[in-house]
Amino acid sequence: MVQEERVSKPNKGVAVTESSIVPSPTVQTAMPSPEQILADTEAAPKILDRLNIFPFDWRVETPRLMEIYESSRDPGWSPSKLPWDTLDVSKFTLDQRYAIAYWWTLLSVFDASGPAVFARAMIHAYEVHEEDAIRKCFFAVTRDEMNHEEVCGRAITMMTPNGPLGYEPETLLGKLARNNIEWLYHNGARYWTGYKKAVEHYPMPILFSSFLFGEVASSTLFHSMYESTDIPVFKEAFRNIGRDEGRHLSFCLALLKEILPRLSEEDKDIITKQFRAGFIFLSGILYEPPKEFWQLPDTFLPAQRLLEEKAREAGFNILTLEQRRENWRTAVVRLKTVVEPYGIKFPALPEVGIDGEDVAFDPDKIVPIF
Repeated sequence: MVQEERVSKPNKGVAVTESSIVPSPTVQTAMPSPEQILADTEAAPKILDRLNIFPFDWRVETPRLMEIYESSRDPGWSPSKLPWDTLDVSKFTLDQRYAIAYWWTLLSVFDASGPAVFARAMIHAYEVHEEDAIRKCFFAVTRDEMNHEEVCGRAITMMTPNGPLGYEPETLLGKLARNNIEWLYHNGARYWTGYKKAVEHYPMPILFSSFLFGEVASSTLFHSMYESTDIPVFKEAFRNIGRDEGRHLSFCLALLKEILPRLSEEDKDIITKQFRAGFIFLSGILYEPPKEFWQLPDTFLPAQRLLEEKAREAGFNILTLEQRRENWRTAVVRLKTVVEPYGIKFPALPEVGIDGEDVAFDPDKIVPIF
């Protein structure tokens, strides 16, 4: 009978007897003293992985970053609450719709990749145990970039349902747009491959310097597009996105003011190279794509110019090439005034008339963020 009690299983409805209950190992006749426990403790194994998010700490070394983070908790807008109902796509011709969707798709190479790019940077900040303020800033920017991605997606799919590639264009201009988009995404994929390698290769000051370049550029672009477009929902979107980018710029400036004075000469040289890399990559949206990085067919730029003109015809006033060149130059000069006082040499950017250092470009170590 005792043997049967020991093999009985309660989940089959067999009663459990007192003799079959195993006492809990934590039942003690008296509470142990801390001294006794401490005498028997063992040291935990060392965490040897160079990039590991453990152990955690919540130190703040740059209080200004926490102030900006607090102000960013509520961005003050939502893509879903923009006046999309005012966008009557039936008022545009098919080619005008293709052209407007094309520009937003071009933007998506930079802006819709933002959530993944900044999220990867945030994870890296955890892995290398950056201060809590830096991690929180990356989180805030990632959240903002998700809003920007949503705006891109809504604009594209309203103009071209199932766009940018999940539909068949019905016009010659639409087919040119589709071919260009495939080439844009090909180059975006190359950027992502390089970024994933580079983000672990450089220390945070280098990364933030590259991010600063992108934020200066993006805030300039969205301000210009806000002023130029006649389409109300897009104007409102650009206003909000531009405000977000201005806050991202504040993040970068607040941190760099703390760390730029402490940089080594080697780090300063790397920043100079990354500025050139940033110009080459970001010119894909802010100017025209240079050949140093962009792998594009000869038909790409003629097709893009046709699409831009068609978009302007619809009231989506994409800046002219000369306006873009001047905007880019203004943004670059603005950045020069920030970094040169810290002994950072600026690269030559002859495309927009900026003299400086001639530096090499490595497409496999490109980290700019828009």
